[in-house]
Amino acid sequence: MRLRRGLSCQELVELVTDYHEGALSWSERRRFEKHLTACDACPRYVQQMRETIRLTGHLRPEALNPQARDELLAAFRGWTQ
Repeated sequence: MRLRRGLSCQELVELVTDYHEGALSWSERRRFEKHLTACDACPRYVQQMRETIRLTGHLRPEALNPQARDELLAAFRGWTQ
């Protein structure tokens, strides 16, 4: 049996959506939560994501002003480049 190392902050960021959706395996969730107990920044990040999910879950596309929509789309397009 090989023991798995702890998660890095980058790995946690990559798993945060699965964590919030309850899609992590038991062992991955345990590693995720263990990292949260040892890291200063990641618990804040996880809370920010939780709040973002809560707020955007109530945002309707028609409620978004067209200029804000265009700016957000431009920002996300540039994010991957």
